[in-house]
Amino acid sequence: MAPDHLPTPEGPQDLKLSRRTLGGLLFTGYAAAALGAEARPIVTGDHGLIAGPVSFVGSGETDYPPSLPAYVARPQGSGPYPVVIVVNEIFGLHAYIQDVCRRLARQGYVAMAPGYFARAGDPATMTDFPEIMAVVRATPHAQVMADTGAALTWLDSQPWADVARAGITGFCWGGTVVWMACAAHDFKAGAAFYGRLVPPAQNAEDGRRWPVDIAAELRCPVVGLYGEADQGIPRDSVEQMRAALATAGRTESEIIVYPGADHGFHADYRPMYDAAAATDAWMRLSTLFVERLGGGAS
Repeated sequence: MAPDHLPTPEGPQDLKLSRRTLGGLLFTGYAAAALGAEARPIVTGDHGLIAGPVSFVGSGETDYPPSLPAYVARPQGSGPYPVVIVVNEIFGLHAYIQDVCRRLARQGYVAMAPGYFARAGDPATMTDFPEIMAVVRATPHAQVMADTGAALTWLDSQPWADVARAGITGFCWGGTVVWMACAAHDFKAGAAFYGRLVPPAQNAEDGRRWPVDIAAELRCPVVGLYGEADQGIPRDSVEQMRAALATAGRTESEIIVYPGADHGFHADYRPMYDAAAATDAWMRLSTLFVERLGGGAS
């Protein structure tokens, strides 16, 4: 039987969690629908870090407190450390996203991955793509932007986090969130991995905007990291975004396209993982964050 309490990164104090929240927090495996048979996922240990589940009050969710789960990894020490929000793929808060948080924590950041899908379900445990997409579609864009703001508010209440130096990164679905959040919130830098840039042919949310629509509203530099062989994000949409950035005079933002790389090239647990592209993309993320956020305690 699962425990009713889990330790939190704030220290030894326990945090009361509902059974509904525990269901998502206790799953630590890789996304059931996407794990490659020959995958050798990168595993970053938590030695020297403080890492684990937390909960924060999301945007207007009142059916159970606390509203949303999250995973936080940070360096040991009092900080305050710069902050990076990590936005998941369609597969939710699974082991890969948690590992990305630990990688960032090892670079001197407080990394927080909010459980954006928790109100609708836990796609990490699902194997049926229509079921996964139903969870994604039940998580509207406006809610995601508000939950991102709520995550920053929670971090601002922690003495070891410096939200004045906040960045954001995300993958696939989360890559789109990065572009949009860098227009909606006061981030200092963003790194968007293969996020959709233009509306899909069948737009489930009428009236919502996409990255190509908000290029002029970006508040910080964003590096977009894309694969040449990505069939889900055609090159013409990448060129549309480049043109929108140029028209808006956003010369500090750029898009990198990796020859031969597929969608999900950074996801080391998936068959399309491309070590060369992933390594270069992480280097670009790291360089941008050091330049814009700094690292370590202030």
